[in-house]
Amino acid sequence: MNDQISAANGPWTRERFLQEAVAWLPDLAREAPLEAVRQATLERVNRLHFETYSGDQSLHDLDLIVVRDCARAWRGLLHPRSERLAGLSVLQALVDTARGAARDDLAPGFWAEVCHLVRGIEGRERLHSADSLEMPPGLAGRDAARHRSLELDRLGRELDARIGRYEHGLAPAALERRASRARDVQRALGATPRQWSDWRWQVRHVARTSAELARVAPLSADERAAIDRAEAGKVPFGVTPYYASLLDAALDGGRDRALRAQVIPPADYLDVLCSAEARVAHDFMQEADTSPADLVTRRYAGVAILKPYNTCPQICVYCQRNWEIEAPMARGAMARPDVLSAAIAWLGDHPAIHDVLVTGGDPLVLSDSRLEALLDRLAAIPHVERIRIGSRTPVTLPMRFTPALARLLGSYRQPGRRELCLVTHVEHPYEITPELVAAVDRLRRRGISVYNQLVFTFHVSRRFEAAALRRLLRRCGLDPYYTFNAKGKEETASYRVPIARLVQEQKEEARLMPGLTRTDEPVFNVPGLGKNPLNAWQHRDLISIAPDGSRLYEFHPWEKKIAPQRTYVARDVPILSYLRRLEAIGEDLAEYRGIWYYF
Repeated sequence: MNDQISAANGPWTRERFLQEAVAWLPDLAREAPLEAVRQATLERVNRLHFETYSGDQSLHDLDLIVVRDCARAWRGLLHPRSERLAGLSVLQALVDTARGAARDDLAPGFWAEVCHLVRGIEGRERLHSADSLEMPPGLAGRDAARHRSLELDRLGRELDARIGRYEHGLAPAALERRASRARDVQRALGATPRQWSDWRWQVRHVARTSAELARVAPLSADERAAIDRAEAGKVPFGVTPYYASLLDAALDGGRDRALRAQVIPPADYLDVLCSAEARVAHDFMQEADTSPADLVTRRYAGVAILKPYNTCPQICVYCQRNWEIEAPMARGAMARPDVLSAAIAWLGDHPAIHDVLVTGGDPLVLSDSRLEALLDRLAAIPHVERIRIGSRTPVTLPMRFTPALARLLGSYRQPGRRELCLVTHVEHPYEITPELVAAVDRLRRRGISVYNQLVFTFHVSRRFEAAALRRLLRRCGLDPYYTFNAKGKEETASYRVPIARLVQEQKEEARLMPGLTRTDEPVFNVPGLGKNPLNAWQHRDLISIAPDGSRLYEFHPWEKKIAPQRTYVARDVPILSYLRRLEAIGEDLAEYRGIWYYF
C-alpha cells in the first residue's frame, strides 16, 4: 500500500495528511520565531476548544469530547517540557515543513497523527451521527423505557454478531475437529488414551524441534525455518502434544492464528535474539534492579514474586522472562535448596508483604510433593495472606489438574486467614477446550478462584475478539483480571498494538458487556515500577509524536502523591502501521476509525 491507507472517508495519502496538517498552522509559522509560533498555535487550540463548547454547534455532545481530548493532546505536544522529555519537537517538524525544509524523516504515520489531531480540534470528526440511542422528543415513562429497550436489543444483537465471528474451542465444529486432531497426535506419538491423559507423559513428549512438531501438527515452510533458526540460536521453543492438537490440520483456515503466534517465533523476534551477541539479556521489566534477593522480585509494598522453578513445558514467544528461560523443562531449573530457603526467609523478614505470587517458569509442573513442601513453607509465614500461583498449565497441560492436585491446593485455603488462587493466561477463545473447563471447575469446587491475564497482542486485537474471550471465560469459571498492553520489548515488536487500540477496546467493545464480564483492568507495565492503569488519562500524558508516527507517553508511577519516584517515557506503536496490518488480514478499517481519538 506504500503511503496510502483506506479510511471511512476515503483513501488517505501522505500528501493529503501533510497538506491538512501544515495548512492548519498560523500564518506566522512561515517566518516568525519558533516561540511565537508556539504561543499562536496554543492560543488557537484554546480558542477552538472554548468556541466549540460555547457556540451553537451541530456536533453531537459526544463529538465535543473529541475536541476536548484533542485540545489536551495539542497542549501536551506544544509544551517545552514535553519536547525535553521526548528529545524531539512536533512543532519544529511542522514549522520546518511549512518553511519548505525537506523533512524526509517524517513518515506517513507522523502526518496521519497530526492530521487527525487537526480534524479533531476543529470538530470535523463526526463519530456519533448515526445509530444514536437518543430518546425521541416527547417520550417518557414506560414508552421511553420500551424505546430504549428496543435500542439496547439492537446493540445486543450487534454484539452477538460481532463476537460470533470468532470460533471458540467449545463450538461443536471445534470439538469434532479437536477430537480428530488428538487421535492423529496420539497415533503419531504411539500414545494410548491413558498416556495422553497423563501430564507426565505430555511433559516427556514436548516438541522441541521443527521435526518433532511437524510430526503432530502441519507447518508451513516459513514456520519450519523459524523453528530451525530458534534451535540454532538457542532460543527456547517447546509445544506440548496437547497444545499441538489444538492447531488446525489446514494451514489456511486462520482460526488458529493466535495459537501459532503463541509458540512459533516470527522473523523479527529471531533477528534480535539470534543476533551476534547471542542470548543478550532482554530484561524489559528491569527485574535485575527489583530483585532484593535471589528468586525474589518486588515492585510494590504488599506484593512479592517468588520464582522457584525457571522453566515451563511450553514457551510463549512473548514471555516476559524469555531472557531467563533456557529451554522447555530444562534440567537444573529448580532453585538450589539453600537459595530457595534464603528467598523464603527473606519474605518472612518483611512483614509488609502480604501477597506472594509463585511463578517462574511454571511452578505447577513441579511434582505434588515438591509443590507441597514449597507451599507449606510459604503458608507458615504469618503475614502472608494470599498465595497466588501463576501458571499456564490450564491452557497447555490441563491434565495436570488431577483430583490430588486440587485437594492439595485447596488445603491451603483458610477462610478469614489465607487465600490461595490461580492466575492463568488464556489468550484466545480458540484455546478454550472441555479439558481446560474441567481443570478450572476442579479448582473452583475446592474454593480456589481462577483469574485470567490477557496479553493484548496484534493476534487478539481485532474488533470484539477480546470481548469474545472475556464472555467465554466467565462461562467457564475464569474471572477476567488484567489485560496487559504488550510490553515494549525490542524482540516482540510484531506483537505490539497501539495503546489507543486497547483503550478503544475497553471503552467500546468491553463496555457493551455486563460488569462481571468486562471488569478486568487494562494496564501498561512500566519497567522497574509495575502496572500503570490505562483506563484513565491522569496516569499518563501524551508528550510527542515520533517521526515514524509512534506516540510518546509519559507514564506516572503508581507511587504518585504517595512517594517520590521518576516518571517513565515510553514509545508506542504507530497507529497507521497497525491499521495497515489489520487491512492486510482483511479487516474493514472503517470499524476502527475512532482509534485516533483515544490517548
